[in-house]
Amino acid sequence: MWNDIDLQHYVEQELEWEPSVHKRQIGVTVKDGAVHLDGHVDSYWEKRVAENAAWRIAHIRGVANEIRVELPFAAQRDDDDLALAAMGILEANCLVPNSVEVQVSQGCLSLVGNVDQHHQREAAEQALLPLKGLRGLKNEIVVSGAHLADVKAGIEAALKRSALVDSGRIKVHVAHDIISLRGTARTRDEHQAALHAAWSAPGASKVEDHIAIG
Repeated sequence: MWNDIDLQHYVEQELEWEPSVHKRQIGVTVKDGAVHLDGHVDSYWEKRVAENAAWRIAHIRGVANEIRVELPFAAQRDDDDLALAAMGILEANCLVPNSVEVQVSQGCLSLVGNVDQHHQREAAEQALLPLKGLRGLKNEIVVSGAHLADVKAGIEAALKRSALVDSGRIKVHVAHDIISLRGTARTRDEHQAALHAAWSAPGASKVEDHIAIG
């Protein structure tokens, strides 16, 4: 098992290895397996890529991303221009329904509205991450879903056939149209794969995440 000094070293190496990140602008500290990122970057995309790079390191238990987005002058846009560009991207995406809207304040964008399925909510966010001039992104889209049928067995089967998930470490509970996952995941990828299996259940509108990483 690596100690905090080892983890800090490996996170710094991963940031240096990631071509989308300017490592010299980012500070890394680790305490009890939890990573803290600070410093500044030129885009919101780079901030998110840096966080994902930290999560790729084995034995990381959490990542606190406090990196500031300091846009270069050439990348700055007013809110109306940013909103118009964002809506154009969403309208061109076949996965995002017309019910999704955008709100922009000082370069920070909020996604609002209702969708039927979680993957539509994710698709809207992913489509806007590389948007030029973006300082921040908050996803407030609500998944409407429907009344859950007996999905517990289906979720458990999805976990068992997953190449990423050790299904013996994660328990599924379903009550009052709420899916709850409890247990431990070895990595962030395993954690995300388990959540994906739960959100894929027909009618899923709320998934409670009680999975510990590490």
